[in-house]
Amino acid sequence: MSAFDTSLGSLLTEEQARAIYAQGEEAVVFALLALAKKLAEQQATAAATSHETPSTPSGMKPPYQKPSASARGKKKPGRKPGHPGSHRDPPARIDRRKEHRAKVCPKCGGRLSRRKETRTRLTEDIPENLQSEVTEHVIHRDWCAHCQEKVDPVVSDAMPGATLGNRVLSLSAWLHYALGTTLSQLVEVFNFHLSFPVTPGGLVQMWDRLAAVMYGWYQAIHQEALNSAVLNADETGWRVNGKTHWLWCFATDELSFFLIDRSRGSPALTRFFVEEFAGTLVTDFWAAYNAVACGARQKCLVHLLRDLDHVEQYKSPGLHWAPFAKKLRRLIGDAIRLGRQREQRPPDTYASRRACLTRRLQELIDTPWEDPQARRLIKRLRRHRDDVLTFLDQPSVPFDNNLAERAIRPAVILRKNSYGNRSQPGADMQAVFMSIFFTLKKRGHNPVNAVREALTAYLQTGQLPPLPAKITPIR
Repeated sequence: MSAFDTSLGSLLTEEQARAIYAQGEEAVVFALLALAKKLAEQQATAAATSHETPSTPSGMKPPYQKPSASARGKKKPGRKPGHPGSHRDPPARIDRRKEHRAKVCPKCGGRLSRRKETRTRLTEDIPENLQSEVTEHVIHRDWCAHCQEKVDPVVSDAMPGATLGNRVLSLSAWLHYALGTTLSQLVEVFNFHLSFPVTPGGLVQMWDRLAAVMYGWYQAIHQEALNSAVLNADETGWRVNGKTHWLWCFATDELSFFLIDRSRGSPALTRFFVEEFAGTLVTDFWAAYNAVACGARQKCLVHLLRDLDHVEQYKSPGLHWAPFAKKLRRLIGDAIRLGRQREQRPPDTYASRRACLTRRLQELIDTPWEDPQARRLIKRLRRHRDDVLTFLDQPSVPFDNNLAERAIRPAVILRKNSYGNRSQPGADMQAVFMSIFFTLKKRGHNPVNAVREALTAYLQTGQLPPLPAKITPIR
């Protein structure tokens, strides 16, 4: 036994192996167990230090590896101490009262002495026998002597020839186009839980009629976006009848306008920018936005920082990358910090530091960098040198495109359920309803009630009321 050195591992020679065999069966068993233990330790160490995943080829870096818990740091869930609690507001009314009194002690079963001490507790629930309301409309038809024809009064509770009321129509459209509830799920909820029989075809047909009525609001949102002082834009993939399309989002603090188009380039932007945009357009570095005629531009600095991180993690940059990345990160950080200190700085000091940042950016662009990744980003900065620091000259312009990314995220979540649309008319209807519902939510309105009231007013007067403005909170 002692003749076997467990540290040999893969260096074990034939002579050493024969020597172990000559010592007998116990020596061979001991040697095999020792080698198996050492091999297991080596595999465990390699798995702990390897950056490869089972789905990643051995010669390729993984696209993403989740950092360990110790590297991420532990964060206590919930709000920080000192923040107000989050709870439901008490009900505005009490529909019925129930009294509760124990007959015996729940612990020992003994007799209880009655006292006058009480406490109250409020609960709110949906009624057990939840039923739809069926209304029979008795329509009186009279004669107009002036027009020489019979006249019927307008029924504004539902669209002409429809059996579904305005409330069900607006609620179902909101559930499907704003919350992403699938058509089959909607049918199950209405048929089985609400005892309200509907069919998929009937719902789609009614949504198409509703979209035609509400199209005026869609056009109003489009026009308000074109008239805005600052407009954020972003795009993401979408599927229409199994083919790749693109969902475009143009957003401000008060609106979200969506457009689904086959193109990811200038043809789609031409559909939106039907006139010259006089405001400031905030986007990422996608080249299609460069063709838009606008008053000013602001490119997202966060995308630039992400590109730096991406190069360092996956592109294996050379030795000359580090000085470039350090200078660019410091330039972006100083610019963001100066923008946040705009109100605290004297005008002269602010203007001086703003000019200094412009010089630093130009020096960074003029420096002959040797790293290919650095030259790639320098080419981008040279093209957009006038679009990187716009936020320092216009206080209402952000330095990132976060507003558009937040505006388009509900549609991305909805895409996971719907997988897109089956036809171009369906995609157009999708864009109309998402634009209306998300804009109403941004403006503080109840989307379902706002659409229902607008539809009722349209049926009564033949005119769609104006798009509701943003509700100003009372302070």
